[in-house]
Amino acid sequence: MPTIDITDSQEIYSVGQLNRDVRLLLEGHFSSLWVQGELSNFVAPQSGHWYFSLKDATAQVRCAMFRPQNRRLDFLPRDGMHLIIKARVSLYEGRGDFQLLIEQMEEAGEGKLRQAFEALKKRLAGAGLFDASHKKPLPHLPRCIGVVTSPTGAAIRDILNILKRRYPVAPVIIYPSLVQGDLAAPTIVKAIQLANQRNECDILIVARGGGSLEDLWPFNHEEVAYAIYHSNIPIVSGIGHEIDTTIADFVADLRAPTPSAAAELMTPDSQALLALLDTHEKQLVRHIKQTIAAQQQWLSGSQKQLYQQHPKRRLAEQTQQLDFCEISLVRLMQKKLTDLKTRLHHANMELCHLQPIHRIREWQHSLRLSDQRLQHHMGQSIHTKQQFIRQLAAQLDALSPLATLKRGFAIATLDNTVLFRSSQIKAGDCIGVRLQDGRLQCLVNAVEEANG
Repeated sequence: MPTIDITDSQEIYSVGQLNRDVRLLLEGHFSSLWVQGELSNFVAPQSGHWYFSLKDATAQVRCAMFRPQNRRLDFLPRDGMHLIIKARVSLYEGRGDFQLLIEQMEEAGEGKLRQAFEALKKRLAGAGLFDASHKKPLPHLPRCIGVVTSPTGAAIRDILNILKRRYPVAPVIIYPSLVQGDLAAPTIVKAIQLANQRNECDILIVARGGGSLEDLWPFNHEEVAYAIYHSNIPIVSGIGHEIDTTIADFVADLRAPTPSAAAELMTPDSQALLALLDTHEKQLVRHIKQTIAAQQQWLSGSQKQLYQQHPKRRLAEQTQQLDFCEISLVRLMQKKLTDLKTRLHHANMELCHLQPIHRIREWQHSLRLSDQRLQHHMGQSIHTKQQFIRQLAAQLDALSPLATLKRGFAIATLDNTVLFRSSQIKAGDCIGVRLQDGRLQCLVNAVEEANG
């Protein structure tokens, strides 16, 4: 069996590695692209993803459109339908299948319009028609409202109902125009130009109801975009439904998702305005009352100041001040005279006290008081000493042997020696016994010692 010669520099791919590298090569080389073809073999499993083939007369390619992308479509694809898709080139690694991952899908009839829309959008964006610096501010309280739309469509009825409910104070002028068909774009341009020439309104709504891309196509014309761009009146666009977007929406000063929303966005709520006016009225009344009160207070202060600075007032004050000075002077003189009289009385009293007889009387009185204090002190001292002696006598009496004898005890002596123990005597001794009221001479017959 012949062997294959593989050099060291050659890499051996696994199938998975090969498919992965090919996928990365395809996805890195191709950006998003548009492809047109016929749909076949459409499958929609429970996952919500779509799988099918896109073919033409010579070839076919597998396609996948995942759930987040296909949920944005407003139609369900079916076999045999001619489509234009925007997709990314990729490879399904598990099976090695070349495939397209679809991002957008349109029926072939709308595809050309979509391409024209994208081309015009890119050209106008490059010309600066979409720049925010060119957007005009909307009036806060419009004095007059203009509407460019069909006078018989549902859009004008919705707009008028909203304006009547929210902001009935502003008149509404309708500039009629076609909103569908080949002749619609020139009439829209003419209506916008007419509104600017007449200059009757200070805000303009360009609106129509929903429809397909082809129905809304008059609002994707270049001349309509430039008419909106050159308008001196601020323009609010309310074209189609919320998902619909036109070139007019990008150029307008404000884009609303629907005609009704356009009427809502460019007008204030009358009820909110009335509430705001009521609040401002209350604030104004309160401010006026506060201003009047402040002016009245200032006027009162000015009148008081004028009264205080009036010559008659000044003269009355000075007269009153003179009266006070006179009263104060009289009081001061009376006080001075009283002080002098008091000082004279005190001097007389001191003179009387300085006479010898008064000094002798004071000394005698002082001597009597000293004698009384001495007698009192000696009496207290003697009483204290006597009480102390009585306490000592009581203590001495309590310690005296005589007191013991009074309680029935006796004192035995032998040869004038007090006996304390039985061992000090013996039988035949003659002892003396001292009682309370006398003495005894006793002969000892026997001596017994106490037990224990």
